[in-house]
Amino acid sequence: MEKRKLKIGIIGCGGIANQKHLPALSQLSEYCELVAFSDKKIERAQKACDKFGTKEAQVFANYEDLLKLDLDAVHVLTPNVDHSPITIKALESGKHVLCEKPMADNTVAAQKMMDAWKKSGKKFTIGYQNRLRPETQSLKKACDQGDLGDIYYARAHAVRRRAVPTWGVFPNKALQGGGPLIDIGTHALDLTLWMMQNYEPKSVSGTVFHKMADQFEGNLFGPWDPKTFEVEDSAMGMIHFKNGAVVYLEASWAINLRDAKEAATTLCGTKAGAELISGMSYEGDDLVFNRAHHGLLTEESKTKGGAIAYFAGTKKDPGYLENKQWLEAILEDKEPLVKPEEAFVVTKILDAIYQSAKSGKEVIFDESV
Repeated sequence: MEKRKLKIGIIGCGGIANQKHLPALSQLSEYCELVAFSDKKIERAQKACDKFGTKEAQVFANYEDLLKLDLDAVHVLTPNVDHSPITIKALESGKHVLCEKPMADNTVAAQKMMDAWKKSGKKFTIGYQNRLRPETQSLKKACDQGDLGDIYYARAHAVRRRAVPTWGVFPNKALQGGGPLIDIGTHALDLTLWMMQNYEPKSVSGTVFHKMADQFEGNLFGPWDPKTFEVEDSAMGMIHFKNGAVVYLEASWAINLRDAKEAATTLCGTKAGAELISGMSYEGDDLVFNRAHHGLLTEESKTKGGAIAYFAGTKKDPGYLENKQWLEAILEDKEPLVKPEEAFVVTKILDAIYQSAKSGKEVIFDESV
């Protein structure tokens, strides 16, 4: 008996759809089929459909028309400010929803998504694929079994030297809600909180900088137009948690800092410390533990893998693994890796950093929440 395939609709057919989700889903044809595509620029939806869709797949300029179809799930892959209204309508129409990160551009919008999800009875997750890197999975196991002890201080790294995205709507505040903090800071914070398993922030203080808008020399993606650079170039936040732990978050698309780390975290525990290393300054991802061992201070890192002739191995891209576990969660009726409650706290903290930077005051969360 042939296994049932999930019918998937794609809302938003831009960069993240074509770079991550569509290639991954096309490799998961035993789980799903792509039967509907929507984009405000209908030619983009048509192009995605022609390349990845079934023969009967449909194309729409209006996502609400797509939601009228008999679909199992939709992927919301739009600019940040559209995440909340589209996700809410998708859940209300009876669809499971994978929404790209961040959950929303502000806490109010994210709370509305949470309310709609709880009412719907459907599955809901956010696209934090960095949880599925091999080094990340290894570090998570170490944290969960207590190898680091009590993790009381951490640094969440999302820093690029000069790598401002010059395509799409990234510098557009009205559509994105912010710059590097909400774009890449969200990944670093998600990883850090997940490792600590701490989702109870007490207060946040933050600062954002608009210093580099006209300093585009050496940018990895070429020069940008300073007149259209509407978001921050850097943002920093200090987060205090109810149990006394502290996390420092740094996010930047452009900063004169030699050690550029992205989707990375540094954890300090009572038994050991660990660094998940990734970013512009490094040839590859790494994981390093530091501890006292048999009377000495030691460092432990992963073995560098060697190549074997004519064999590529079985390593899968994190985007593929993200989509695979999501489809399995639906088919097997289990929780997805990224829980909505966790992603909500990430958005809540990022929003508080922006609020603190604007007011010049610390944001203190309601103890009852």
